[in-house]
Amino acid sequence: MTTPDPVLLARSGAIAVVTMNRPERRNALNLPMIELLARAWEEIDADDRIRVAILTGAGESYCVGGDLGDGWMTDGQLRADFDPSVLGRGLLLTRSLRKPLIAAVNGACLGGGLEMLQQTDIRVADETATFGLPEVRRGLIPGAGSTVRLKRQIPYTKAMEMILTGEPLTAREAYEFGLIGHVVPAGTALTLAHELAERVARNSPLAVQHAKAALLASGWLPDEDARAIEARFVREVITSADAREGRKAFVEKREPRFTGQ
Repeated sequence: MTTPDPVLLARSGAIAVVTMNRPERRNALNLPMIELLARAWEEIDADDRIRVAILTGAGESYCVGGDLGDGWMTDGQLRADFDPSVLGRGLLLTRSLRKPLIAAVNGACLGGGLEMLQQTDIRVADETATFGLPEVRRGLIPGAGSTVRLKRQIPYTKAMEMILTGEPLTAREAYEFGLIGHVVPAGTALTLAHELAERVARNSPLAVQHAKAALLASGWLPDEDARAIEARFVREVITSADAREGRKAFVEKREPRFTGQ
């Protein structure tokens, strides 16, 4: 009997869907899964036909974090035969996609699942989803970006509460604190994620990717430094063929035909 791949990458036109596929383990992360995630991000960024990606989970959970029962980490150390740089790339700790990444959260989003979520750009969740960082309950800390990113994405005190108590948020609470952008009926998160992806894919890929890059590069820098970064990306976009096509299509009252140039 063939074991299914723990990560699936499917393409539909300009949209790629990455599915974490260990539903029997609630999509808990193990090393083969992380390696395939790293490979998927590379393939998505390298394929100019793909303009936007969606990340979701198979079954009734999104991702419950690292699989502590899988033996991939012992005494705080990764397995000796595993390249630690793959961990950072796969979990989106040391890299981010050039292209927009939309999360379709279909259940529990915990630990490493929530840490990856913080590197997605648009977030949709089923009303049954939960969001938490339970690491402190296991004598750990959320070390794949949450101590840096979470306080920048939701109120500081709520980020501290999540990290220090390990208690989860409901989907509605996550929405109210700004961690996610949409709450939808159970079973429909992926549908809305596709609709949003299609809207993004209709736009200039150059403009979309540079806009994302400007947001990430400017981060929480002082305004003067951030404006200089933004201005650099604006100059590159405004002189592009896509910008000319966008203006021309507006004048001619038609849909633009963007090429990413």
